[in-house]
Amino acid sequence: MSVDRTMITHEMLEEAMQCETAEDLIALAKTKGIEITKEEAEAYIEELSSVELEDGDLENAAGGKAPGGGDKTQPPESRY
Repeated sequence: MSVDRTMITHEMLEEAMQCETAEDLIALAKTKGIEITKEEAEAYIEELSSVELEDGDLENAAGGKAPGGGDKTQPPESRY
């Protein structure tokens, strides 16, 4: 079953990033009422291992802001 990523909260993502194995992620997902396969969990673990969220990153992505938070005081080249 494919996970509807629009339903994943910042807190859920932070918890998932703490999982070290696919089995850990499957167990966590189950506590949230989400069923995932071992293959999906392994793919998510691989994807999460390359992600580092900082405060506001998720909100900026969800809100469609440009890199740099749309701060017009910064030169355009420094926002990317």
